[in-house]
Order: sequence, then structure tokens, then C-alpha cells
Amino acid sequence: MTALTTPVCTSASTAAVYPSFSSYVRARGTALQRTARSLTSNPCDAEDLLQTALTKTYLAWDRIEDHRALDGYVRRALVNTRTSQWRKRKVDEFPCEELPEREETPAGDPAEQQALRDAMWRAVHRLPARQRAMVVLRYYEDMTEVQTAELLGVSVGTVKSAVSRALGKLREDPELAAAA
Repeated sequence: MTALTTPVCTSASTAAVYPSFSSYVRARGTALQRTARSLTSNPCDAEDLLQTALTKTYLAWDRIEDHRALDGYVRRALVNTRTSQWRKRKVDEFPCEELPEREETPAGDPAEQQALRDAMWRAVHRLPARQRAMVVLRYYEDMTEVQTAELLGVSVGTVKSAVSRALGKLREDPELAAAA
């Protein structure tokens, strides 16, 4: 929080004019930083947001009648500043007369995709029963290694090694390689 009290411009170094502002920032800076952090997705943006809100507060310091409500004033300045930043965000869309051409990715032939799926299942069925069960549970049923191990009554290490061996066999399967 030292960056909040260090003057950026020597001509603006009037911290002595409002010593109560400096003591307020030292006392409440951490809590205000947390509030700013909750309003942004980035710690650096939160620091910038807080500095902007504190600058606005400093400029209005002599107009603030109740200094017991400073936290609310600064929080409102934080929210208003963040809202203004959000509204001013850059939009990368520009209206134009003609629509740009879409880059079309060629869709694969459905028959070839089905042939690849069939080859994959045949390759999976050629695996030993235990490896086949682990591959199906891990990749088709989307279970974790721990869930697979618990379901089959084996250790997690057994699942890892068996799945690794099974994937090696699938990579080397000649029918599957030909279909891909």
C-alpha cells in the first residue's frame, strides 16, 4: 500500500494538506484493496481501481461531511468507477456492408467417422478383460482413477499401469492405425 501514499507528481504532493486522508488510507487500505479485488478479475486492475477511487475521494475530501462514513464513500467510488470502466470497455465488433467469409472446416465424412468408431471398439474388445474394463470406466464412463480403483477393488497404481499398457496396445493396433 506504499504506492498509494507516494506522490506520482511532485506538484501534486499535497499530502500535508489532508493528513487525515493519509492516516485513513494507511488504516483502511488493506480492507479497501480486498473490496477492489472482489470487483475485478486481476490484482493489478484492483490496484488501479483503488487508486482511482482514492483519488476521487481525495479530491472530494473537504466536501465529505461525515468522515465516519468514509468506507461507504470509497466503496461507492470503487463500484461507480468499476461500472464506468465496464461500460467503456473496448468492443471489437464493427458494422460493415458485407459479411466476412466464414472459414469453414471441412466436416469429416460420417461414414469414415463411423468406421473409425467401429475400429476403436473392435480394438478395445481385443484388450484383455481387466484392461478393457479400466479403459471403459476411465474414458467412456469418465470415472477418475480413484473411482475406477474402488469399483474394481484394486489399487490406484494398478489402474494407472493397466490403463497405460492398454493405451499402448491401442496405439499399436494395426486396424485402428489404418482406420485413422
